[in-house]
Amino acid sequence: MARFRSRLLKMFILTVKQLQDPYYQGFAAQISFYLLLSIVPIFLLITQILGIFDISLESALKLVESYTGREMSAMLRELFEFRSAGFSSIIFAVIALWAGSRASFAIMRITNYTLTGGKSTGRNYFVERFRAIKTIIITIFTIAFSIIILAYGKLILEVILSVLGLDSGRYVDNIWMWLRWVLGFLLYFLMISYNYYLLPTEKIRFRKMLPGSLFASVGMLLVTLGYSKYANSLADYDLLYGALSSVVAIMFWFYFLAWVLCLGVLCIKVWDDTKDDFSKRKPPDVYGR
Repeated sequence: MARFRSRLLKMFILTVKQLQDPYYQGFAAQISFYLLLSIVPIFLLITQILGIFDISLESALKLVESYTGREMSAMLRELFEFRSAGFSSIIFAVIALWAGSRASFAIMRITNYTLTGGKSTGRNYFVERFRAIKTIIITIFTIAFSIIILAYGKLILEVILSVLGLDSGRYVDNIWMWLRWVLGFLLYFLMISYNYYLLPTEKIRFRKMLPGSLFASVGMLLVTLGYSKYANSLADYDLLYGALSSVVAIMFWFYFLAWVLCLGVLCIKVWDDTKDDFSKRKPPDVYGR
């Protein structure tokens, strides 16, 4: 345990030193800006996928509300007021993917810069932009899959309890109340692990990125919960920003999420950098052999 605490302390010191690099200044604001630009077209693409499974926009926003709070859901609902006619065209899909890939591209550059120790931000611009498009496509399907699982999870649970001969009406609500948070964490972990695997130019092993994926998954869940509580009970953006309050609130949320994603990448690097210092060593030979 003492060895593990020493390793965590050294990881913290290395992280603080790494963040003193000027390259990290302003990156979270850049990512949150691109996420804001891409959230509407990306969410519209997701609703097209959800429509195949008979999940409406309102149902999807209710799921968002159960994880992020009523205030955040209301802000998203204001942003997603649109006419759906014509949005399923191929041209719109291409524009949406290109817009969404900007955020992935920004995260990709900071990931490459971190994992290479500041030596590279990736290959040439166009190759990395197309890799960013591939990443955002996988992310979109992962988010859609997550919403589908959460939307039909309670129904699936009722079927399982019925098969087991248990009273579904008696147990399902209590079980689902806890199970949905476990599923939420696992789906966060799945999405983040996919991104951490796809974003670096040089692929890394799953075992190597596991600490960063766990850190980012827990961090995103805590940031979302904490910020939803803050936005619902303390924050009053209307007083300062008026009509822009919903946009500002979402940008703050994205800003904190961007920091969590970056710290997850840093966790991968510093965990690997401290591996040799705290690995199990062979005890010295007292006879000098």
